[in-house]
Amino acid sequence: MTEDDQDLRTRLVAAGVELVSREGVHALGLREIARRAGVSHGAPRRHFPTHRELLAAIARHGFGRLTDALAGADALAATTGADARTRIDALARAYLGFAAANPGMFELMFRHDLLEDSGTELRRTTLPLFRTLAELVAEVHPQLTDPTAATAALWANLHGLAQLRTWGSLRLATGGEDLEPLLRAALDAHLGPVPR
Repeated sequence: MTEDDQDLRTRLVAAGVELVSREGVHALGLREIARRAGVSHGAPRRHFPTHRELLAAIARHGFGRLTDALAGADALAATTGADARTRIDALARAYLGFAAANPGMFELMFRHDLLEDSGTELRRTTLPLFRTLAELVAEVHPQLTDPTAATAALWANLHGLAQLRTWGSLRLATGGEDLEPLLRAALDAHLGPVPR
């Protein structure tokens, strides 16, 4: 790939990242991404034979940012000697914080209906995040022979909180938008209460 090709690829992904950040998933049309990147509507096909492949490249950028946010939160918690439960709390807060700060990107990253058959292995990006969480869940619950189900349930709960907040549904259910009591309840439900 030439430098010009790499530059075009980078510009297209950057245009998509900006577009999804400002206007949401619905705005990620191939023509609009090309227009924002300053190229003809046919130019993206040189690097992304399908629209889904371009969307997957944009989503991969989001997963990279989420990975950095979670790694930073976990590293900070680990440097203070935090136990596994406290580290999970830090990861959960970073996950919810990322979702709140990046609602369009967050939606795209988990819209497998849009990304399916993109030819890109996004699972390779997400599985290390899940494994880290599963290892911590196993530390909290050493009696589990396979912490996968417990980790998936916790993740689904956190993801649901993020989505409900984004959609404005928390206010309907709880009368407010304070996530703190819901996060504490979710973590207690999945990990047990914090030892006193």
